Amino acid sequence: MKTTSTAPESSGGTVGTRERIVRAASHLMQRQGYDGTGIKQISLEASATLGSVYHFFPGGKQELAVAAIRHGDAEFGDALRVWLDSEADPAKGVTACAVGLAAGLRESGWLDGCPVTSTALGTASRAPDIQEAAAEAFARWRDLVAVRLRDAGFAEEVAGELAHTVISTLEGAELAAQVSRSGVPLELAGRHLAQLIDLHR
Repeated sequence: MKTTSTAPESSGGTVGTRERIVRAASHLMQRQGYDGTGIKQISLEASATLGSVYHFFPGGKQELAVAAIRHGDAEFGDALRVWLDSEADPAKGVTACAVGLAAGLRESGWLDGCPVTSTALGTASRAPDIQEAAAEAFARWRDLVAVRLRDAGFAEEVAGELAHTVISTLEGAELAAQVSRSGVPLELAGRHLAQLIDLHR
């Protein structure tokens, strides 16, 4: 999933300072993780002063990381919804998700994996706010998949269980694709998830 740190808003205006900071944090933590990203680097990436960073995020890097995760949550949720709705058949929609994730990784030179996972890994035991924000993100993504499956006629319990499997499998396949610098893990995941969904019709 690729993010941008300083893109213009759709309304034609420029992105505000707080939003630039959040996007920069999301982008950097996506590539470097939480521990590998410093406040000074974020301020430089966002073209903002350190004072501005602490003005908007007095809680420091942990507070900013939570905002970055929520940004990644919303961004991926929007993409996931588009992919799922791109096909009338939810099985094909899940395949489109896998293809879209692989394309995004290739475009970024295999650098931009999941910003939520990259930011949250290694911080759960010492930053419960970050862990909670990440858990909420995964829950929202599962809900999007489950709603799509229920709308296609799947029973509530089956849709929920399949949604768990879809998100967990795509996350793992995305990491495997990033490490191997190949879209094959995601392509295979998409194909087999579609088969699994078909089996539960």
